[in-house]
Amino acid sequence: MNTNKNTQDHKKYNTLIIILSVVIPVVVAILFGVKLDVELPIFLPPVYAVINGITAVVLVLAVWQIKKGNQKAHELLMKFAIGLSLLFLVMYVLYHMTSDSTSYEGSYGAIYYTILISHIILSVAVIPFVLITYARAITQNFKLHKKIAKITYPIWLYVAVTGVIVYLMISPYYN
Repeated sequence: MNTNKNTQDHKKYNTLIIILSVVIPVVVAILFGVKLDVELPIFLPPVYAVINGITAVVLVLAVWQIKKGNQKAHELLMKFAIGLSLLFLVMYVLYHMTSDSTSYEGSYGAIYYTILISHIILSVAVIPFVLITYARAITQNFKLHKKIAKITYPIWLYVAVTGVIVYLMISPYYN
């Protein structure tokens, strides 16, 4: 690959990554303030909790595939994980635009809120990591891809797993 082209690609992707890393959380925060008077045909929290669980499994499978040297399977699984995360985000925002928030009322509040807060913070923080990791893969900079993936993977996996835990802890308190 041409070094000048490679540098241009990295600059282009870096600009896009910065924009998306700011715009996505800001848009989500804004949409949380929008309330739609619409009743959804299904109750979304268990659906997006399942999506989080599937994402966690897909991430583990993707790492397993790359360790086996199966780059194509790894690539497909990672694209699937990104798609699942986007689907989760759309459903999560849609649910919060159409429903009131549910308060945790259990006796493990400190544990619940610690998990919830770390989940929320890391779900925002992982966005640029996922985007950088993906950009390095599609530009075939596998040395740097592998380096950042070692950071991205555990954060993303934590977010996916804690999303399920948060759902399981709060599910008894949904109306």
